[in-house]
Amino acid sequence: MDVLQEVIQEMLQSDNHLRRQVAWISECTSSYRLRNTLILASIEEYCLRPIRNQPLLVYRFVNYLRRSQKGGMTQVPTHDLVRLISEEVATHDDESSLSLLDVQALSDYQEQQDWCEQQAARTQVKERFSVYLSEHISPQAAQWLELHLQGHSQEAIAQQLEMPIQQVYRLREKISYHAIRVFTLKEQSQLVYGWLKTSLKEHDLGLTPAQWHQFFSACDPAQQHLLNALKAGKSINIVAKELDLRPKQVISEWAKLYLTAQDLRNAAV
Repeated sequence: MDVLQEVIQEMLQSDNHLRRQVAWISECTSSYRLRNTLILASIEEYCLRPIRNQPLLVYRFVNYLRRSQKGGMTQVPTHDLVRLISEEVATHDDESSLSLLDVQALSDYQEQQDWCEQQAARTQVKERFSVYLSEHISPQAAQWLELHLQGHSQEAIAQQLEMPIQQVYRLREKISYHAIRVFTLKEQSQLVYGWLKTSLKEHDLGLTPAQWHQFFSACDPAQQHLLNALKAGKSINIVAKELDLRPKQVISEWAKLYLTAQDLRNAAV
Protein backbone atom coordinates (compact mmCIF):
# COMPACT_ATOMS: atom_id res chain seq x y z
CA MET A 1 0.00 0.00 0.00
CA ASP A 2 2.87 2.38 0.78
CA VAL A 3 4.47 1.65 -2.56
CA LEU A 4 1.18 2.17 -4.38
CA GLN A 5 0.77 5.52 -2.66
CA GLU A 6 4.29 6.52 -3.76
CA VAL A 7 3.54 5.50 -7.36
CA ILE A 8 0.36 7.58 -7.53
CA GLN A 9 2.07 10.54 -5.86
CA GLU A 10 4.85 10.34 -8.43
CA MET A 11 2.30 10.27 -11.24
CA LEU A 12 0.60 13.39 -9.89
CA GLN A 13 3.92 15.21 -9.83
CA SER A 14 5.42 14.10 -13.15
CA ASP A 15 2.65 12.86 -15.47
CA ASN A 16 1.71 15.65 -17.91
CA HIS A 17 -1.85 14.39 -18.39
CA LEU A 18 -2.65 14.32 -14.67
CA ARG A 19 -1.01 17.70 -14.13
CA ARG A 20 -3.23 19.20 -16.82
CA GLN A 21 -6.27 17.54 -15.25
CA VAL A 22 -5.45 18.98 -11.83
CA ALA A 23 -4.98 22.45 -13.33
CA TRP A 24 -8.24 22.18 -15.25
CA ILE A 25 -10.18 20.99 -12.19
CA SER A 26 -8.85 23.92 -10.16
CA GLU A 27 -10.34 26.26 -12.77
CA CYS A 28 -13.71 24.50 -12.76
CA THR A 29 -14.61 24.84 -9.10
CA SER A 30 -13.43 26.52 -5.92
CA SER A 31 -14.98 23.83 -3.72
CA TYR A 32 -12.16 21.97 -1.97
CA ARG A 33 -14.28 18.85 -1.48
CA LEU A 34 -15.45 18.76 -5.11
CA ARG A 35 -11.90 19.28 -6.35
CA ASN A 36 -10.69 16.26 -4.37
CA THR A 37 -13.56 14.15 -5.67
CA LEU A 38 -12.85 15.08 -9.29
CA ILE A 39 -9.12 14.52 -8.90
CA LEU A 40 -9.65 11.07 -7.38
CA ALA A 41 -12.05 10.17 -10.19
CA SER A 42 -9.53 11.36 -12.79
CA ILE A 43 -6.73 9.35 -11.17
CA GLU A 44 -8.87 6.22 -11.07
CA GLU A 45 -9.93 6.55 -14.71
CA TYR A 46 -6.36 7.21 -15.84
CA CYS A 47 -4.80 4.38 -13.82
CA LEU A 48 -7.26 1.84 -15.23
CA ARG A 49 -6.60 2.66 -18.88
CA PRO A 50 -5.68 -0.64 -20.58
CA ILE A 51 -2.19 -1.23 -21.91
CA ARG A 52 -2.09 -4.65 -23.60
CA ASN A 53 -5.03 -5.77 -21.48
CA GLN A 54 -3.39 -4.64 -18.24
CA PRO A 55 -4.13 -1.43 -16.31
CA LEU A 56 -1.67 1.42 -16.75
CA LEU A 57 -1.08 1.40 -13.01
CA VAL A 58 0.45 -2.08 -13.25
CA TYR A 59 3.20 -0.83 -15.55
CA ARG A 60 3.85 2.27 -13.46
CA PHE A 61 4.02 0.06 -10.34
CA VAL A 62 6.55 -2.32 -11.88
CA ASN A 63 8.64 0.57 -13.24
CA TYR A 64 8.78 2.06 -9.78
CA LEU A 65 9.95 -1.24 -8.29
CA ARG A 66 12.62 -1.60 -10.96
CA ARG A 67 14.01 1.85 -10.18
CA SER A 68 13.85 1.21 -6.44
CA GLN A 69 15.88 -1.99 -6.79
CA LYS A 70 18.91 0.02 -7.94
CA GLY A 71 19.00 2.09 -4.75
CA GLY A 72 17.77 -0.57 -2.38
CA MET A 73 14.60 -0.61 -0.29
CA THR A 74 14.69 2.05 2.41
CA GLN A 75 11.30 1.46 4.03
CA VAL A 76 10.18 -2.03 4.96
CA PRO A 77 6.74 -2.57 6.53
CA THR A 78 7.15 -3.71 10.14
CA HIS A 79 3.79 -5.44 10.60
CA ASP A 80 3.17 -6.79 7.09
CA LEU A 81 4.86 -9.41 5.01
CA VAL A 82 6.82 -8.32 1.96
CA ARG A 83 5.38 -10.41 -0.85
CA LEU A 84 7.35 -11.19 -3.99
CA ILE A 85 5.19 -11.42 -7.07
CA SER A 86 6.07 -12.88 -10.43
CA GLU A 87 6.59 -10.59 -13.37
CA GLU A 88 4.43 -13.03 -15.36
CA VAL A 89 0.69 -12.48 -15.29
CA ALA A 90 -1.70 -15.11 -16.58
CA THR A 91 -3.96 -14.09 -19.44
CA HIS A 92 -7.33 -15.46 -20.49
CA ASP A 93 -5.44 -18.04 -22.49
CA ASP A 94 -4.35 -20.74 -20.02
CA GLU A 95 -1.25 -21.56 -22.06
CA SER A 96 0.17 -18.05 -22.26
CA SER A 97 1.19 -15.25 -19.95
CA LEU A 98 2.16 -11.59 -20.16
CA SER A 99 5.38 -10.14 -18.82
CA LEU A 100 4.95 -6.96 -16.81
CA LEU A 101 8.50 -6.04 -17.73
CA ASP A 102 7.75 -6.16 -21.44
CA VAL A 103 9.91 -3.31 -22.72
CA GLN A 104 8.15 -3.19 -26.07
CA ALA A 105 4.75 -2.76 -24.42
CA LEU A 106 6.08 0.09 -22.31
CA SER A 107 7.69 1.65 -25.36
CA ASP A 108 4.43 1.39 -27.33
CA TYR A 109 2.55 2.96 -24.45
CA GLN A 110 5.01 5.85 -24.23
CA GLU A 111 4.70 6.46 -27.97
CA GLN A 112 0.92 6.46 -27.64
CA GLN A 113 1.12 8.96 -24.76
CA ASP A 114 3.44 11.21 -26.73
CA TRP A 115 1.09 11.07 -29.71
CA CYS A 116 -1.92 11.94 -27.53
CA GLU A 117 -0.08 14.88 -25.98
CA GLN A 118 0.98 16.05 -29.44
CA GLN A 119 -2.61 15.90 -30.71
CA ALA A 120 -3.90 17.75 -27.66
CA ALA A 121 -1.30 20.49 -28.16
CA ARG A 122 -2.15 20.68 -31.87
CA THR A 123 -5.85 21.11 -31.09
CA GLN A 124 -5.10 23.85 -28.57
CA VAL A 125 -2.90 25.72 -31.03
CA LYS A 126 -5.53 25.40 -33.75
CA GLU A 127 -8.30 26.75 -31.51
CA ARG A 128 -6.19 29.69 -30.27
CA PHE A 129 -5.04 30.56 -33.78
CA SER A 130 -8.58 30.34 -35.14
CA VAL A 131 -9.75 32.84 -32.51
CA TYR A 132 -6.77 35.06 -33.29
CA LEU A 133 -7.61 35.06 -37.02
CA SER A 134 -11.24 35.95 -36.36
CA GLU A 135 -10.27 38.84 -34.11
CA HIS A 136 -7.32 40.26 -36.06
CA ILE A 137 -8.05 39.45 -39.71
CA SER A 138 -11.60 38.26 -40.43
CA PRO A 139 -14.01 35.38 -39.75
CA GLN A 140 -13.26 34.19 -43.30
CA ALA A 141 -9.63 33.71 -42.31
CA ALA A 142 -10.70 31.31 -39.55
CA GLN A 143 -12.91 29.48 -42.07
CA TRP A 144 -9.96 29.25 -44.46
CA LEU A 145 -7.84 27.69 -41.69
CA GLU A 146 -10.49 25.04 -40.95
CA LEU A 147 -10.88 24.13 -44.61
CA HIS A 148 -7.12 24.13 -45.18
CA LEU A 149 -6.54 21.75 -42.26
CA GLN A 150 -9.21 19.46 -43.71
CA GLY A 151 -7.09 19.13 -46.84
CA HIS A 152 -9.12 21.23 -49.28
CA SER A 153 -7.35 22.85 -52.23
CA GLN A 154 -7.33 26.61 -52.67
CA GLU A 155 -9.82 26.28 -55.52
CA ALA A 156 -12.21 24.29 -53.33
CA ILE A 157 -11.82 26.80 -50.51
CA ALA A 158 -12.59 29.63 -52.92
CA GLN A 159 -15.81 27.92 -53.94
CA GLN A 160 -16.93 27.27 -50.36
CA LEU A 161 -16.09 30.82 -49.23
CA GLU A 162 -17.53 32.27 -52.45
CA MET A 163 -14.39 34.31 -53.04
CA PRO A 164 -12.28 34.91 -56.17
CA ILE A 165 -9.30 32.56 -56.26
CA GLN A 166 -6.85 35.51 -56.31
CA GLN A 167 -8.38 36.81 -53.08
CA VAL A 168 -8.03 33.39 -51.48
CA TYR A 169 -4.32 33.29 -52.35
CA ARG A 170 -3.83 36.77 -50.87
CA LEU A 171 -5.69 35.62 -47.75
CA ARG A 172 -3.41 32.59 -47.49
CA GLU A 173 -0.29 34.77 -47.66
CA LYS A 174 -1.69 37.08 -44.99
CA ILE A 175 -2.53 34.16 -42.70
CA SER A 176 0.92 32.66 -43.25
CA TYR A 177 2.56 35.95 -42.25
CA HIS A 178 0.48 36.26 -39.08
CA ALA A 179 1.01 32.57 -38.22
CA ILE A 180 4.80 32.90 -38.15
CA ARG A 181 5.62 36.55 -37.54
CA VAL A 182 2.93 37.41 -35.01
CA PHE A 183 1.13 34.41 -33.50
CA THR A 184 4.18 32.14 -33.16
CA LEU A 185 6.78 34.74 -32.22
CA LYS A 186 4.70 37.21 -30.20
CA GLU A 187 1.19 36.11 -29.26
CA GLN A 188 1.40 32.42 -28.29
CA SER A 189 5.08 31.59 -28.59
CA GLN A 190 5.35 29.11 -25.70
CA LEU A 191 2.20 27.27 -26.81
CA VAL A 192 3.47 26.84 -30.37
CA TYR A 193 7.04 26.00 -29.32
CA GLY A 194 5.72 23.31 -27.00
CA TRP A 195 3.60 21.80 -29.75
CA LEU A 196 6.32 21.86 -32.42
CA LYS A 197 9.09 21.07 -29.90
CA THR A 198 11.06 24.06 -31.17
CA SER A 199 11.65 25.98 -27.95
CA LEU A 200 15.13 27.42 -27.55
CA LYS A 201 15.64 26.35 -23.95
CA GLU A 202 14.42 22.75 -24.16
CA HIS A 203 14.72 21.75 -27.83
CA ASP A 204 17.46 23.95 -29.35
CA LEU A 205 14.87 25.35 -31.79
CA GLY A 206 14.10 21.80 -32.94
CA LEU A 207 17.61 21.32 -34.37
CA THR A 208 19.76 18.22 -34.03
CA PRO A 209 23.10 18.67 -32.20
CA ALA A 210 24.92 18.90 -35.55
CA GLN A 211 22.40 21.40 -36.93
CA TRP A 212 22.56 23.47 -33.76
CA HIS A 213 26.36 23.63 -33.97
CA GLN A 214 26.13 24.71 -37.62
CA PHE A 215 23.44 27.28 -36.81
CA PHE A 216 25.18 28.74 -33.74
CA SER A 217 28.58 28.92 -35.47
CA ALA A 218 27.05 30.93 -38.33
CA CYS A 219 25.73 33.59 -35.91
CA ASP A 220 27.69 36.73 -35.14
CA PRO A 221 28.78 37.43 -31.51
CA ALA A 222 25.71 39.61 -30.78
CA GLN A 223 23.35 36.90 -32.05
CA GLN A 224 25.17 34.25 -30.03
CA HIS A 225 24.85 36.43 -26.93
CA LEU A 226 21.13 36.82 -27.66
CA LEU A 227 20.64 33.06 -28.01
CA ASN A 228 22.60 32.25 -24.85
CA ALA A 229 20.74 34.90 -22.85
CA LEU A 230 17.28 33.76 -23.97
CA LYS A 231 18.26 30.14 -23.42
CA ALA A 232 19.27 31.05 -19.86
CA GLY A 233 15.77 32.44 -19.27
CA LYS A 234 16.55 36.16 -19.42
CA SER A 235 13.75 38.50 -20.50
CA ILE A 236 13.72 40.54 -23.70
CA ASN A 237 14.17 43.78 -21.72
CA ILE A 238 17.25 42.49 -19.92
CA VAL A 239 18.78 41.22 -23.17
CA ALA A 240 18.06 44.60 -24.79
CA LYS A 241 19.98 46.39 -22.03
CA GLU A 242 22.91 43.97 -22.32
CA LEU A 243 23.12 44.50 -26.10
CA ASP A 244 22.31 48.22 -25.90
CA LEU A 245 19.29 47.76 -28.17
CA ARG A 246 15.60 48.53 -28.00
CA PRO A 247 13.30 45.62 -27.06
CA LYS A 248 11.69 45.78 -30.53
CA GLN A 249 15.10 45.34 -32.12
CA VAL A 250 15.78 42.30 -29.96
CA ILE A 251 12.41 40.79 -30.90
CA SER A 252 13.09 41.46 -34.57
CA GLU A 253 16.53 39.82 -34.34
CA TRP A 254 15.05 36.86 -32.48
CA ALA A 255 12.42 36.45 -35.23
CA LYS A 256 15.16 36.33 -37.86
CA LEU A 257 17.07 33.68 -35.92
CA TYR A 258 13.96 31.57 -35.39
CA LEU A 259 13.05 31.68 -39.09
CA THR A 260 16.64 30.83 -40.05
CA ALA A 261 16.48 27.78 -37.77
CA GLN A 262 13.14 26.87 -39.31
CA ASP A 263 14.66 26.97 -42.80
CA LEU A 264 17.50 24.77 -41.58
CA ARG A 265 15.02 22.24 -40.13
CA ASN A 266 12.94 22.20 -43.30
CA ALA A 267 16.02 21.75 -45.51
CA ALA A 268 16.90 18.56 -43.62
CA VAL A 269 13.45 17.00 -44.09
